[in-house]
Amino acid sequence: MVAPKVPEKPMKYPALLLALCLAVPGFVQAKVIGTTVPAQPLTAEQITTLPEEQRAPWTQYLAQSQNQMKLDQAILAAERTDLTEIVYGKNGDGTKTMPLNRDAAWYGSAEARHIADVIVSYQTPAGGWGKNAPRDGAVRQWGESWIAGKEEGWHYVGTFDNGATTTEIQFLARVQAQIPDEAGNRYRAAIYGGLNYIFNSQYPNGGWPQVWPLEGGYHDAVTFNDNALSDIAGVLRLVAAGQGDYAFLPQSIRAQATAALDRAIGVILSSQVRIESQPTAWGQQHDTLNLMPVGARNFEPASLSSSESAALLLELMKVENPSDAVVASVHAGAAWLKSKAMTGVAWVKAGNDKALVQDANAKPLWARYYSLETGEPIFGDRDLTIHDDVMEISAERRNGYAWYGTSAQKALDVYAEWSQKHPQ
Repeated sequence: MVAPKVPEKPMKYPALLLALCLAVPGFVQAKVIGTTVPAQPLTAEQITTLPEEQRAPWTQYLAQSQNQMKLDQAILAAERTDLTEIVYGKNGDGTKTMPLNRDAAWYGSAEARHIADVIVSYQTPAGGWGKNAPRDGAVRQWGESWIAGKEEGWHYVGTFDNGATTTEIQFLARVQAQIPDEAGNRYRAAIYGGLNYIFNSQYPNGGWPQVWPLEGGYHDAVTFNDNALSDIAGVLRLVAAGQGDYAFLPQSIRAQATAALDRAIGVILSSQVRIESQPTAWGQQHDTLNLMPVGARNFEPASLSSSESAALLLELMKVENPSDAVVASVHAGAAWLKSKAMTGVAWVKAGNDKALVQDANAKPLWARYYSLETGEPIFGDRDLTIHDDVMEISAERRNGYAWYGTSAQKALDVYAEWSQKHPQ
């Protein structure tokens, strides 16, 4: 896919740039082409739409989630009894405070152990962690929320979003490996809790919600967004192998991880979107029950997503001795990515705005979202409208979201070697 002709360099005046873009073939037909419909929560009513023989595991899952939510809330309420002041943790980039690329010896240092102590203190009763919370500050105080920032309702109390939970587990695994005696048991116990959180939150179909216990809305969808499922699969693969930092885990846990990973691969295959019977790619999130792509936030429409699709292809290519179904899925997904690559164009800052510009040296570029109907790039706005031209959405959303990116090339690079071993 070759991009429409656009200016060679960013122009000084964004308004003039917009006018020029609108005069270019491919831009003149820009219009509102639809409305984002956010995903629906998993409810007892939704479960009744399934064939009767499929309902029992979903009903049990929903009840377990609801009971865990009540337990988590009751524990926090009990802690806050008679408290006159509640402390709220700071927001920040939590994953940066839990580095996973240091030398092994560093994880036995006082600095790393303090981070591990903070991580343990913020583990929710369900076994997960919130997101965007620095882990190098003070340990959690009695009655403090498990999530970052001033608590407003019950939001992201246990999540896989933005690397949460999976990063904490991996960091703790590195630390406990440097503390083989009883002093490391508290970290190992937290890892067990985190793994149980992964096992308990996995849907009967093999996917995971973004937040568990279930929060409702699009958070209940099977979430590929920001590589949530890919991050979980990565942890499960390490646990299943039972080597290195995970050698302390018993065979029973390794077996659970293997089974959960197999179900995760299954849901990836089941949710690959077919258009005119041809397997293509994946959405950012999929309906919990029917596995079709669904919308999330107002500006995130139901669509095919290049970034998440690339991440899922990378996961499938890690499968040892892949089945015919996995091999076929990878070839189809890679073909879809290749067909959407834009060449000779870059997404750059142009004054106070962003725009596509001609650049013969630019890396292959992909739009974030592609229409399920036309296969062309689409762009959402905060008012739920969907557009076929990024220059037609509000400046705030145009400049505040990653509408184009180059990350899909990594999957195609891996595919080039993988396909030699697994021909179509």
